[in-house]
Amino acid sequence: MQGKVAAVMAAVTAVSAIMPIQVYAASNNQDYRRRVVGIAGIILNTSTEMSRTVTRAEFANYLVKASTYRDYLPVSGKVAVYNDVPSTHEYASSIRIAAKENWLNGYLGGLFKPDQAITLKEASRGIMALLGYEDSDFEGDIVGSRMSLFYELELNEDLDRQPTEVLTKDDCVNLFYNLLKTEMKTGTVYGTVLGCTVNSDGEINPMGLADTNLSGPKLIEKGGVLGNYIPFNVQEASIFVNGDASSYTALRSYVQSNYVVVYYNQTARTIWAYIADEDVQTGRCAIRGTIENIYYSSTEVMTPSYVVLSGDSEEYQLDSTEMQFAFSVYGSLRVGDIVTLICEKTVDSNDNATYSIVDYIAD
Repeated sequence: MQGKVAAVMAAVTAVSAIMPIQVYAASNNQDYRRRVVGIAGIILNTSTEMSRTVTRAEFANYLVKASTYRDYLPVSGKVAVYNDVPSTHEYASSIRIAAKENWLNGYLGGLFKPDQAITLKEASRGIMALLGYEDSDFEGDIVGSRMSLFYELELNEDLDRQPTEVLTKDDCVNLFYNLLKTEMKTGTVYGTVLGCTVNSDGEINPMGLADTNLSGPKLIEKGGVLGNYIPFNVQEASIFVNGDASSYTALRSYVQSNYVVVYYNQTARTIWAYIADEDVQTGRCAIRGTIENIYYSSTEVMTPSYVVLSGDSEEYQLDSTEMQFAFSVYGSLRVGDIVTLICEKTVDSNDNATYSIVDYIAD
C-alpha cells in the first residue's frame, strides 16, 4: 500500500482481496472444488498430477492439514512410530498424529505401509474421525456402519469409488470438499473450523480464508527472483495465475519476461499472481502504465471518477472510496506517475468491457 492511502487500504475487506475465487452455483464444478481445497490451508497441492494415486503417507498429511493440528505440524519428525516410517520420513510427523488420533490404522508387525495407495474405506475412517465420530458410535460391523453413515452424509458426492478402490488426488479433492461442507457430530459445519463459510445453497464459500494474513500487492519486475518477494517456499505453494490454477514452473516462466503482481497468504501457502497487461476475459487483471490524466465528475469536483494511462484508450473507473482517495489531490498519485493497476474487468451483453480499479502499486 502506498503513501497516504496506506491506512485506508489496510481496511479493505477479504472479499475484495481474494482475487481468484468466484462462487459457482454448480457443486460439481471440479475447478472450483480444487480451488477451495487448495486454499483451505493447502490440504493438498491442486496444481499438478491430479490423476495419480495418493499414498497412505500423503493422505495422513492431508488429514492433518485439514484439522486443527495443521498450525502445529512440525517440519520433521523426531520419533519413528512405525518400523517402516523412520523419523526422517517426509510425512513422519503427520503419520504420528494420524496414528495417535486413530485416523488411520497400522498393520501387523508395526508397519504403516506409507507408500501403499489409500483406499476409500481407509480414507473414510479419517474423514469420519475429523467429523467427531469414534468406533463407539457404530454398532456391530463397525467398518460397514461407518461406511453407511459416510454415504448417508453424502461424503461420496462426485466421488465414484467403491470402498476397496484406491483414490487419486482429484478423488481427494472431492472427498475433502465434501468434508468441508458436512456437519460434524456436534452440528457445526466442518469448514468453519478452517475459516470457511457456507452459502445459502450449502456450498463452501472460501472468502473467509483471505484474512489478515493476506499480503500484497507486490510487483515482481521482469527477471525477478520469486523467493525475494515471497517469504515461503514457492515450489510448495498452491499457485493461481490470472485466476486459474497454475504451477511454480509456469509462474517462474512468466516472471522472466513480464511484470507480475502477486498476493499471498503465508499461512495457507497460497499465491495469486496477475500478469501485467495480459488480457483476461473477465475477473481480476493487472495493467501497467503512466498516468496520463485523472478525471473528475462535473458534480463532484473533489472526487476523481476515472483514470487514463498513456497510450491506452480505456477508462479505469474509481468506484470505491479507497481508490478515489488514492487518486485524489489528497492522495499520493499524480499525473506522470508509473503505476500498476489491479482491476476487476466485467463485460456486458454487447461485449463492452469495464475496468474498475480495486488496488494499485506505484513505482
